[in-house]
Amino acid sequence: MRLSGRNPSRRRVALVGATATDSLSPGSTTATRSYAVRLESVSKVYESGKNEVRALDGVTAGFRRGTFTAVMGPSGSGKSTLLNCAAGLGRPTSGRVVLADTELSGRSETELTELRRDRIGFVFQAYNLLGALTVADNVTLPVRLAEKPIDHERLASVLAAVGLAEHHDRRPSQLSGGQQQRVAIARALINRPDLVCADEPTGALDSRSGRQVLALLRRIVDDLGQTVLMVTHDPVAAARADSVVFLADGRLAGEMTEPSAEQIAERMTHLGEP
Repeated sequence: MRLSGRNPSRRRVALVGATATDSLSPGSTTATRSYAVRLESVSKVYESGKNEVRALDGVTAGFRRGTFTAVMGPSGSGKSTLLNCAAGLGRPTSGRVVLADTELSGRSETELTELRRDRIGFVFQAYNLLGALTVADNVTLPVRLAEKPIDHERLASVLAAVGLAEHHDRRPSQLSGGQQQRVAIARALINRPDLVCADEPTGALDSRSGRQVLALLRRIVDDLGQTVLMVTHDPVAAARADSVVFLADGRLAGEMTEPSAEQIAERMTHLGEP
């Protein structure tokens, strides 16, 4: 099992502009095979009193299977909205979102809830664990909510992968912040999702715990073939990804492949400049 390094053939996120959508076209066999999630001309408009706020403005992007992508931009740039649309948490005002071979538009709230539960893993800054449940019960919560039998071999494998095999019967209050975030990552992996969405996963952690969580996210991509889409404001965190996608004013503002934290910070400084 490879614990470090990256596969060059998988690195690029394949950010696709609005004028180069052939590989993202509806029914495309290439897109179905290659992309964990695709956004096609996605816009999201919020009503704010008498005004409209355009959080996303015609975004077209594809995120390849088995890659780790960071999404960055200033406050209000649309990065969290992009993540929410990709994960089926928010409906675009216009455009299409396709998860693997499944289009999300037109689906009922019940269908979207089931799809998120079964095919998307979530990792949030606040962990979102249930304090009354053990580590094992928190990890298997999506399975039990779906009223499916628990695969104990899968549970053991996931707990071992995140380094919590010996803590399966502990409560969240008995764990450090970094360990709690690893429980959240294990929960995100339990159903073998098409996509893992991470929203500021290191935001509540100290530097050491943050590095450990980022190393774990890197490892589940490299060793387990998962696809991770992460929103972050931290250039050091973003540097662990294969690619960094930048947003400004709801629009794509560029991409960097395997950049350093210094390169990312420099790009952020000039984001939005002509």
